[in-house]
Amino acid sequence: MILDTNALSAWAEGDPSIEPVLRSATEVVIPVIVLGEFDFGIRQSRHYQRYADWLDASLGSVEIAAIDRDVAHAYGAVRLELKQAGTPIPINDTWIAAVARQRGLPVVSRDIHFDSVPGVRRVAW
Repeated sequence: MILDTNALSAWAEGDPSIEPVLRSATEVVIPVIVLGEFDFGIRQSRHYQRYADWLDASLGSVEIAAIDRDVAHAYGAVRLELKQAGTPIPINDTWIAAVARQRGLPVVSRDIHFDSVPGVRRVAW
């Protein structure tokens, strides 16, 4: 499963409602875009060090997805499809959707705009 930033944040917060979703995953992938969004968010928190330590401890159990040529190609296709359909989504979420589509994995997110991305399935919790 691909974790969106809100899913990563819920995991970091110890939200018990996300635990069944994470346990059901055969693989957990965090796009580098999500890491950047998460880092930006925690840098604004008075609990920065706690979240940074949690992230360092947790990254060993997940794969970090880099932006490579295949993801860039998927991004271009996803963004054009959404533009042509008149349903654009935020740019960072377009990158996350591209990683999901390129890998054939669902996105764990509370953001319903992922539902408008052809070939991407959203898992809510």
